[in-house]
Amino acid sequence: MSAVPAVKAVLLDLGNVLVFHDNALLFARLAARAGLEPQEAARRLTGAGWTAANRGLLDAEGIRQDVCGALGVDLPMAEFAPLWSSHFTVHDAVLPRVEGLVGRVKLVLVSNTNALHVAWLKPLLPLLQRFDALVMSCEVGHVKPEPAIYRLALEKAGCAPQEAVFFDDLPEFVDAARALGLRGHVFTDAPTFDTQLKSLGL
Repeated sequence: MSAVPAVKAVLLDLGNVLVFHDNALLFARLAARAGLEPQEAARRLTGAGWTAANRGLLDAEGIRQDVCGALGVDLPMAEFAPLWSSHFTVHDAVLPRVEGLVGRVKLVLVSNTNALHVAWLKPLLPLLQRFDALVMSCEVGHVKPEPAIYRLALEKAGCAPQEAVFFDDLPEFVDAARALGLRGHVFTDAPTFDTQLKSLGL
């Protein structure tokens, strides 16, 4: 039996890994501003617009127009941008664990996200400045679980699939990484992340 290669790169999701996002809270806040029930706001905002924003097909103003149009309101950007990102909280427990990986492995963020959320979250997560690469779907035009976004992350990390491990809270995205030869783990919480890292020799 051949030895398992050492881990040279850790690829991390953003949402529900480095930050929590409460979509129900987001829909409730948007609904309140638009005079709608939360379920109706969620129904109107579920669909192609999310993917277009995540692919970078909508810039900040495009997102504002798309969401406001769906909700039947016209909020100025100064009000809309903070509201659109008001459902995030930093996952403080996991950040020291990730910081402990800096300089030991290549760190690459792999996230399905949009221009407004990127602009909001970067100042909240100065740790991202210490990552080797940030592969944001809205900047690269690919979204998980498409193979291209994982291949791009591997290229940025400069390693083979079997030398990389990928953490995401969504099992289908982990499965897609595994299909390309990466070691994939479903992220649940900080203590489990500790155990997973130790099992990888990290």
